[in-house]
Amino acid sequence: MEEETHTDAKIRAENGTGSSPRGPGCSLRHFACEQNLLSRPDGSASFLQGVAEKSRERLIRNTCEAVVLGTLHPRTSITVVLQVVSDAGSLLACCLNAACMALVDAGVPMRALFCGVACALDSDGTLVLDPTSKQEKEARAVLTFALDSVERKLLMSSTKGLYSDTELQQCLAAAQAASQHVFRFYRESLQRRYSKS
Repeated sequence: MEEETHTDAKIRAENGTGSSPRGPGCSLRHFACEQNLLSRPDGSASFLQGVAEKSRERLIRNTCEAVVLGTLHPRTSITVVLQVVSDAGSLLACCLNAACMALVDAGVPMRALFCGVACALDSDGTLVLDPTSKQEKEARAVLTFALDSVERKLLMSSTKGLYSDTELQQCLAAAQAASQHVFRFYRESLQRRYSKS
């Protein structure tokens, strides 16, 4: 009977159903898997481990939905696929920037471009823009902002750690200033791409 329960739990976990596979001596986070998601490729799968990935996905989706002019194409589905090749830090900001460039490349109409900028506050309160993974781990707080290209308005923020209201405002101001460099990079990148065509 004990082996049947173990086998049933294993099957539920492999099918992406059921709860976390945690048990005595097991420290795995909740995971889920769906296969055969894409129609044209020979094989496709989506694998999720933990809630951080789902949260990141929701933040990116909400940011994209805030700028995409969906009313121009009411029965159109837009799918943005982001693949993390490596994580050197500021992952959410990098994903936001990749999503924006993918939407531009696809010709999706948007009311503005957007970019992601990450900030970290170390134990002394020193602000670091675009922190590395090491700097994020050592930081007292990590804040990521999505800003639009027209008015540098805040579209989304994600924060982790402890910070004061003053530090939040300092990080936001630094991110708004840094966004000018990101948007300049977008312009230059697009100019290079389309000047070759």
